[in-house]
Amino acid sequence: MISVCFFHYFFFNPLVWAVFISASYYNHQGFSAPNGLRLSKRFEKEKAVLQKWLQSTDLTREVYQHLAHYVPKIYCRGPNPFPQREDMLAQLVLLGPMEWYICGEDPAFGFPKLEQANKPSHLCGRVFKVGEPTYSCRDCAVDPTCVLCMECFLGSIHRDHRYRMTTSGGGGFCDCGDTEAWKEGPYCEKHKLNTSEIEEEEDPLIHLPEDVITRTYNIFAIMFHYAVEILTWEKESELPADLEMVEKTDTYYCMLFNDEVHTYEQVIYTLQKAVNCTQKEAIGFATTVDRDGRRSVRYGDFAYCEQAKSVIVRNTSRQTKPLKVQVMHSSIVAHQNFGLKLLSWLGSIIGYSDGLRRILCQVGLQEGPDGENSSLVDRLMLNDSKLWKGARSMYHQLFMSSLLMDLKYKKLFAVRFAKNYQQMQRDFMEDDHERAVSVTALSVQFFTAPTLARMLITEENLLTIIIKTFMDHLRHRDAQGRFQFERYTALQAFKFRRVQSLILDLKYVLISKPTEWSDDLRQKFLEGFDAFLELLKCMQGMDPVTRQVGQHIEMEPEWEAAFTLQMKLTHVISMMQDWCALDEKVLIEAYKKCLAVLMQCHGGFTDGEQPVTLSICGHSVETIRYCVSQEKVSIHLPISRLLAGLHVLLSKSEVAYKFPELLPLSELSPPMLIEHPLRCLVLCAQVHAGMWRRNGFSLVNQIYYYHNVKCRREMFDKDIIMLQTGVSMMDPNHFLMIMLSRFELYQIFSTPDYGKRLSSEITHKDVVQQNNTLIEEMLYLIIMLVGERFSPGVGQVNATDEIKREIIHQLSIKPMAHSELVKSLPEDENKETGMESVIEAVAHFKTVFPPRKPGLTGRGMYELKPECAKEFSLYFYHFSRAEQSKAEEAQRKLKRQNREDTALPPPALPPFCPLFASLVNILQSDVMLYIIRTILHWAVEHNGYAWSESMLQRVLHLIGMALQEEKQHLENVMEEHVVTFTFAQKISKPGEAPNTSPSILAMLETLQNAPYLEVHKDMIRWILKTFNAIKKMRESSSASSVAETEGTITEESSRDKDKAERKRKAEIARLRREKVMAQMSEMQRNFIDENKDLFQQTVAEEASNFAVLDNSPMVSDTTLTALGPAQTQVPKQRQFVTCILCQEEQEVKVESKAMVLAAFVQRSTVLSKNRNKVIQDPEKYDPLFMHPDLSCGTHTGSCGHVMHAHCWQRYFDSVQAKEQRRQQRLRLHTSYDVENGEFLCPLCECLSNTVIPLLLPPRNIFNNRLNFSDQPNLTQWIRTISQQIKALQVLRKEESIPNIASSKNSENMDELQLPEGFRPDFHPKNPYSDSIKEMLTTFGTATYKVGLKVHPNEEDPRVPIMCWGSCAYTIQSIERILSDEDKPLFGPLPCRLDDCLRSLTRFAAAHWTVALLSVVQGHFCKLFASLVPNDNYGDLPCILDIDMFHLLVGLVLAFPALQCQDFSGISLGTGDLHIFHLVTMAHIIQILLTSCTEENGMDQETPAGEEELAVLALYKTLRQYTGSALKEIPSGWHLWRSVRAGIMPFLKCSALFFHYLNGVPSPPEIQVSGTSHFEHLCNYLSLPNNLICLFQENSEITKLLVESWCQHIEVKRYLEGERDAISYPRESNKLIDLPEDYSSLINQASNFSCPKSGGDKSRIPTLCLVCGTLLCSQSYCCQAEVEGEDVGACTAHTYSCGSGVGIFLRVRECQVLFLAGKTKGCFYSPPYLDDYGETDQLLRRGNPLHLCKERFKKIQKLWHQHSITEEIGHAQEANQTLVGIDWQHL
Repeated sequence: MISVCFFHYFFFNPLVWAVFISASYYNHQGFSAPNGLRLSKRFEKEKAVLQKWLQSTDLTREVYQHLAHYVPKIYCRGPNPFPQREDMLAQLVLLGPMEWYICGEDPAFGFPKLEQANKPSHLCGRVFKVGEPTYSCRDCAVDPTCVLCMECFLGSIHRDHRYRMTTSGGGGFCDCGDTEAWKEGPYCEKHKLNTSEIEEEEDPLIHLPEDVITRTYNIFAIMFHYAVEILTWEKESELPADLEMVEKTDTYYCMLFNDEVHTYEQVIYTLQKAVNCTQKEAIGFATTVDRDGRRSVRYGDFAYCEQAKSVIVRNTSRQTKPLKVQVMHSSIVAHQNFGLKLLSWLGSIIGYSDGLRRILCQVGLQEGPDGENSSLVDRLMLNDSKLWKGARSMYHQLFMSSLLMDLKYKKLFAVRFAKNYQQMQRDFMEDDHERAVSVTALSVQFFTAPTLARMLITEENLLTIIIKTFMDHLRHRDAQGRFQFERYTALQAFKFRRVQSLILDLKYVLISKPTEWSDDLRQKFLEGFDAFLELLKCMQGMDPVTRQVGQHIEMEPEWEAAFTLQMKLTHVISMMQDWCALDEKVLIEAYKKCLAVLMQCHGGFTDGEQPVTLSICGHSVETIRYCVSQEKVSIHLPISRLLAGLHVLLSKSEVAYKFPELLPLSELSPPMLIEHPLRCLVLCAQVHAGMWRRNGFSLVNQIYYYHNVKCRREMFDKDIIMLQTGVSMMDPNHFLMIMLSRFELYQIFSTPDYGKRLSSEITHKDVVQQNNTLIEEMLYLIIMLVGERFSPGVGQVNATDEIKREIIHQLSIKPMAHSELVKSLPEDENKETGMESVIEAVAHFKTVFPPRKPGLTGRGMYELKPECAKEFSLYFYHFSRAEQSKAEEAQRKLKRQNREDTALPPPALPPFCPLFASLVNILQSDVMLYIIRTILHWAVEHNGYAWSESMLQRVLHLIGMALQEEKQHLENVMEEHVVTFTFAQKISKPGEAPNTSPSILAMLETLQNAPYLEVHKDMIRWILKTFNAIKKMRESSSASSVAETEGTITEESSRDKDKAERKRKAEIARLRREKVMAQMSEMQRNFIDENKDLFQQTVAEEASNFAVLDNSPMVSDTTLTALGPAQTQVPKQRQFVTCILCQEEQEVKVESKAMVLAAFVQRSTVLSKNRNKVIQDPEKYDPLFMHPDLSCGTHTGSCGHVMHAHCWQRYFDSVQAKEQRRQQRLRLHTSYDVENGEFLCPLCECLSNTVIPLLLPPRNIFNNRLNFSDQPNLTQWIRTISQQIKALQVLRKEESIPNIASSKNSENMDELQLPEGFRPDFHPKNPYSDSIKEMLTTFGTATYKVGLKVHPNEEDPRVPIMCWGSCAYTIQSIERILSDEDKPLFGPLPCRLDDCLRSLTRFAAAHWTVALLSVVQGHFCKLFASLVPNDNYGDLPCILDIDMFHLLVGLVLAFPALQCQDFSGISLGTGDLHIFHLVTMAHIIQILLTSCTEENGMDQETPAGEEELAVLALYKTLRQYTGSALKEIPSGWHLWRSVRAGIMPFLKCSALFFHYLNGVPSPPEIQVSGTSHFEHLCNYLSLPNNLICLFQENSEITKLLVESWCQHIEVKRYLEGERDAISYPRESNKLIDLPEDYSSLINQASNFSCPKSGGDKSRIPTLCLVCGTLLCSQSYCCQAEVEGEDVGACTAHTYSCGSGVGIFLRVRECQVLFLAGKTKGCFYSPPYLDDYGETDQLLRRGNPLHLCKERFKKIQKLWHQHSITEEIGHAQEANQTLVGIDWQHL
């Protein structure tokens, strides 16, 4: 639409008119231009304008004048933008001439020509939308940032590799075609076609004509300059001089800008106050501001806008900085809007040709007049933080489609980016927008490209720049120059989060390692390494802690910032080491530099410290006096750890052996190297010993993270390596003494009998405990130092051995799922653990069956291969305490199962690398042997000393390690070499004089028989055996073979002895067990004898309960009939039930107190065939006739638990009172809503909202009349009933017309001949007790209230209808479930369902006794009239619009209200039978009218049976009545088949209904599944097998009835095709079909735009699994009003689609969401699993996901069973956090 004000200016402006009618207009609008128009003379004028442009000497001025004139006339003409109109006019008036100018002809021809001449790019370059799926190949991608779009991925080789799927945050682009991004397969099928032509990089401009190049250059230069100038323009009320208008209006906009500080709520509230708008409008404004970055919130003169601005600023400046608001002149806003339009236009124009792209790149990067940093691209980058979100996104996208797609200019752009890097990062720190919309986010595009990254390092010194920039932003330092993060304010924390993005850039630069080094690269890398050391130096020793003694620390110190920094840097530190490892020169230099910095950090290390001399066993060493428990100690030692890493690399790369002269190894001081890491490990030991309790949780957390898989690689592991380095370079005795000193244990071991003194003095128990723990920890550390040699470079192993060992030890704890195992392994910078390459070698993958929950496929588990168990080490250094004890237990259990001894000896270890080879000597050093001897001595004299079993266990492990080591040395010894490792010899020598203690060996033999060390016997035995083997090996080299055989014999005999001993013990244990069992059974017998009465009572009770539950009491008769005069008579049963609240038992009787079942009534659309029906006015709605589309029913479910009515009432009152109290205290929801009558079942906590009374079969109570033998047939019965109805109607009329003389009344009575035996004045007595009557009313009212969503009103005539309807609907839904699952109708139903159906049916049958008789009779008359026409009732639905089962239930249950006044002898059973037959006939006619049977070419050869002939005859009759509107169907077989199939659900529902109503047990034939039970059902329901006989037996009346049914106007309309009708059998409703592959679902959702916010992508697209609608969830834009409250799109949808219940899939989170009402919801496990059988909620792991049909069926079953609300209730009770979520906003 073009408004009138534009009309004038259009038709009086030659240029605009010319453009308007030009062909390009038609082209852009999608029309084709009229033929003669192109040749029209009107073009002459346009050409004149273009000529003017072409000939102009100052094109810039011409174009600027054009823009100055038209832009303000097109854009920003009023308070609300009209983007479609503005864009159309801009295209016509502004962009059209430029396109003509570029092409020199009609762009409709010009651009296709350019496109044709262009060689298509081999790069894909698709820019990702928010939420679009991206794929990264884990095998071929150079790093995880290399991704493909879905189309390229599906056409690439990577789809068959291991890939990772994620959703894009928007802004990146597809790397298909970039050879640097992929190790193999860089091209997909689509882009492969173009690769053959790319020999070398050619200039794309050669494909463009010269004149086009010149013109394009001109127009691009002007327009790009204009866009940059206007977008970065900062004045608010005046334009650049060359764009100023002649006449300036006083129209301004109050422009509100986005920030990341204020919440939606604050903005909405402020806008409502400031610009006086509604909440809806304010939400609209806020949404646009959030999406586009700015929005005008007021339009008018300057003062008017200024006033709004001041209110906004005032309102938002109280807590934080105020919202940014500007009052801008409308012409500036207009030009800026057009500037954005221009950028997107440039992006689309360059898509036609690479040549055009190249020209734009040249224009963008061309230096401006001001020299450095003055190109247009520089200006945009440096002004990035001043632009709003929409402008930023627009120019970033332009850069992506231009500069980043042209490889030549990508390099130039990268250089500009690096030069401006520091300034852009400074701006980013001051800015508050997310990184995703900052220009700094483009770093990933350059820094991850290997050639660009190296170029930037060598030419722009990028590494140093990034690190220096990072250091500049962390200015808080302490006196020693270390980072200080004390008491971080919110603002500092915010900035710190931003600074971390620099670490990400550093990671990008280092992620691809160089293959060859130039001198430049070496030099610049080492410069960067220097800067990096400076950074680590500021971290060395930060956050030091001092032990709190006396009182607890008052305020937890800040520790998280330092650890966050460490975590972020972990991969960077590893990558720095990887780079160093690639070049020997670099490694040597880096090692020297790192050592120098470490020396600096340790400078002044010994100053002021007094040296102390330690001596044990004749060895002495000098060290400094230092106590971890008294001095400051820090856990952060990155420099020491980096040096440890580099030292290992010297060993691994053999540089240490090749160039020892170049390395400063002689300058190393081992005590200095080990000092700080040792302190750190002692700190951990002391924390574990409980010495630092008063330092609070911050220290505990630090220790946790120090060992945690996220940090340990560059913390704990490197500390162990540093100690190993130190030990390998010094005397092990000296090391052990320093270690004893640091552990504060030197005193204990250097003083003889110190332990004895400790235990004899009654010392503080804590001190003993602490010392024991410290000794244990020290021994553990020695085990680690000797045993942990699986790092390549420490031991002779490779990286796969290391990862194998990790996996073996994790699986030793327990079998693990894939995700659990991956989590426990460290990731590298590419998020890989290396697990997949080795897992096959060490584990089996087993799927766990049966799964824990039925119906769910079990997830797979990895189990350790048995042959790997021998590599298990009990003291593996990555075990936590809990894991270690679990692993020990699991391994011992395994050994017991395999009938092996339970020793867990240390595994055989790989040899150390030469640089670390001397480390093993620590095991045979004097001090070590002294420590071992001392502890064994304590254990031998176990009463005299304070020692612990764990201490001994560690000592045994160490002895075992030493023996294994010696054995391996002996096995691998070369000829003529002497093995210097002589541990075996040393432990067999007794101790030195003066106190000659026995040898270690002798003590072990003593301990072997100690009764208090039963657990360790096997281990000691293993040690002695290994010792003997070593002894033999030593002797074998000298002794003869004879001695050897003798040795074996002695060993054999000792082994036999072991066996015999073990057998004897097992026998003793068995006898003891038998004795205990005998004693227990004797005690049980005595107990039963003493309490005989009690037991008999229980047994009787169980028997009575059983009698009640068994729904098929024995009946002698063979054929069972559920209704009619021939109904099988069932002996009366007594029913006893126990109240779950008071535990009192009671018999269910008519006159006794009411017993009730907890029940839950809910509206349901599970069976609905039409979800769009809405009840407009529930107060006036008449639910008497249920439509066959079952659009909305009322379902009743129960958990089956029984209570007294008065107990329940008391319980419910207490729940209500408690709720009122709770609401005053906490304003939280509970999982149930008391105001709506909800409560949890007291026993099973199942959600309930009412109770159903338990009753005896009501028919037996009403039907206690004499049964006359001659019951009327159908025809007679219909006549009788019709007469009775007529009489009632006359009486009702009489009653409604008062004030008429009574005489007249009596006359009328005489006239009205009452049918024989009919007494309309008779009112039957209600047989039920008051308590039961009250419960009948209670449940009836609840069903009415929920079913119609109205206020309760027990007097309402619709209450009985709702009760009958709920009974019918519940039976229908259960029949549907049984049919879908192919289960038999009367198979073993779950107890709760059986009880629920029985109680519900009996309740519905008894409810008429508490309703007004006249009301129920009125309902019966109306229902009856729908089948048997009655003149008094007009406007009844035709039989096509009535659900026959609902009709049947209504008629049968309302009939007693009429029958109770009939004393003619017609029994209730006869009525039931005739009603059933009548409804069945109507249903058959319904099926025949709507059945459209196809011939299928399956005509039966057999001659037609009687059923086929009968149904054909009936069909012909129908054709007569309907005037041949029905199709002619020749085959009776097809007709009969469709009748049988169509009526089957109705028969099944009827069988269930009459079974529960009359209590007749079901025939055994129907209790099994298999064939169709049609004949059995007919017999059970008193129907002839040939249903058409019903019409033949009562032909006179049936003809009349059928004719009346067919004459209905609606039937005629249906047959003439003017309306639809439901056909039978109704198909079962299912949840929607989901795609097999999850990524296609993500793709579908990524194309989904929010329906309300103008094409904006929805952030949380959510799929309704019931109807398949995609919704924009959890956003303000799509909120709707439901019952006067604003709710989110999902909640609103549940009301229209599922009557308040919904099942959704949140596509981007891969979560199933259950909602019920406004306050209930929960998340449920999704039906998509990865290859390991695990779900991936929130898509964190990114493994490919596929649909698991079993899981989806489980969700569908929950829906069919109406269990969604119950599932939510259970989830909310189990997890209280779910209760606090505002589900209504989803």
